Amino acid sequence: MTRGNDSGNHSSKAALRQALLRARSGLTADERQEAERAVGARAMSLPELAEAAVVAAYVSVGAEPGTRELIEALRLRGVRVLLPVLLPDNDLDWAEYAGRDSLAKASRGLLEPVGPRLGPDAVQEADAVLLPGLAVDERGVRLGRGGGSYDRVLERLDRAGHEVALVVVLYADEVVERVPAEPHDRRVTAAVTPHGIVRFAREPGERDRSGPRD
Repeated sequence: MTRGNDSGNHSSKAALRQALLRARSGLTADERQEAERAVGARAMSLPELAEAAVVAAYVSVGAEPGTRELIEALRLRGVRVLLPVLLPDNDLDWAEYAGRDSLAKASRGLLEPVGPRLGPDAVQEADAVLLPGLAVDERGVRLGRGGGSYDRVLERLDRAGHEVALVVVLYADEVVERVPAEPHDRRVTAAVTPHGIVRFAREPGERDRSGPRD
């Protein structure tokens, strides 16, 4: 890919991110709360999550689609839930979620688990990974916030040859026709929104990444 294409891609991504963040900021507290309840109910019907023994998740903040009810429901079902801890270099360490009282405020407005740190490679224990995002397109290409933390997580899983279900949590109107893509982008298995679940077809020859430990 040429530098010009790289520059255009980054500009397109930045513009799309700004538009999506503006839309999220317009949601009321009641709308966000209702969306969180719906996301939790929808997600628990997804076999990749319902049948998982270990799920790497994250705690939603601000106007992100809510995940707190979902991670609590997973824990109560007996699923081992791993949550990220942001490192100074933007990589992610992990710790086990032990309930709502096990979260503490951290940098950048995040909520992080207070338990023992398990190391960045702990994500390799997961059967499914919940991913934050701003959008996903009909190919399953996810648009993140641009910090690169989850790119490192996905690269770590790939290097280990670890196939795992990737599930992005979004609002319904954030499933779009196209987002700017780059060669390293890894497609997700499914998107969970308050309105339902969207699954994404694989390209010919692409490894199956759906289902627990697939």
